[in-house]
Amino acid sequence: MDVNYLYKYFKEHNIDEKLCSYLISYYFKNKKELNLIDKIKVFFITKKLKNNYPIQYIVKSTSFFGYTYKINKNVLIPRFETELLVEKLLEKLNKKYNSKTIKLLDIGTGSGCIGITLKKEKKNIELTISDICRKALKVAKHNSKGIDLKIVQGNLLKPFIKSNSKFDVIVSNPPYVGLNEVVDKSIEKEPKKAIYAKNNGLYYYEEILKYANKVLNKEYLICFEIGETQKKDIFLLINKYLKNSKMEVVKDYNQKDRIVFISNK
Repeated sequence: MDVNYLYKYFKEHNIDEKLCSYLISYYFKNKKELNLIDKIKVFFITKKLKNNYPIQYIVKSTSFFGYTYKINKNVLIPRFETELLVEKLLEKLNKKYNSKTIKLLDIGTGSGCIGITLKKEKKNIELTISDICRKALKVAKHNSKGIDLKIVQGNLLKPFIKSNSKFDVIVSNPPYVGLNEVVDKSIEKEPKKAIYAKNNGLYYYEEILKYANKVLNKEYLICFEIGETQKKDIFLLINKYLKNSKMEVVKDYNQKDRIVFISNK
């Protein structure tokens, strides 16, 4: 089997041409002849793609905010909406803190792409990333090579309340899909614990907001990615746990409510 045959093979199995070219370049480095192991690899790649297995998990990496991050089935695949969150949060940080040291906590970090990207873009961030999943943190640790940060395994804010830690900024893209909501077939292949949440997807927001005062400095900023229908309910939670806070919602590229900023100044 040569590489030319691969194009025909993928096409017969309805694999997109651009994706086909990428896979051949990534896996086979444009080899002219393929050995037995290559042939077996082609078979399993095709099978996974036909079963809606995400290409990012197959190649074990993804691009985010201009950087390449390792990912696998233990972490959520970063999306354009989350890139927008990083972009808008950077704007806030530059305006609010400028060159002042910023103690920032990324909760439920997964691959680490949010916190690590923020640190790469703004050097005066003192970064802590956390997740309850040990396997996810292993991915984040790999992605954090060369980055000065603290990695903590634990459930939401509990380890930081216990250690009496304080932060200026909390950022989180928690699971926010309700348990009974239907998602795209490709999303079904991603870790369910990183997607679904109790209480119509609001559970993690409430758990963070409920105890946020225990870990925040007097002047603070919180940034969440949210589901498109959750704005009203999250505003109610903010008013319940962080009264007198200023709230702002940013829409995504499809003009859907996607990012919430909470501050006290």
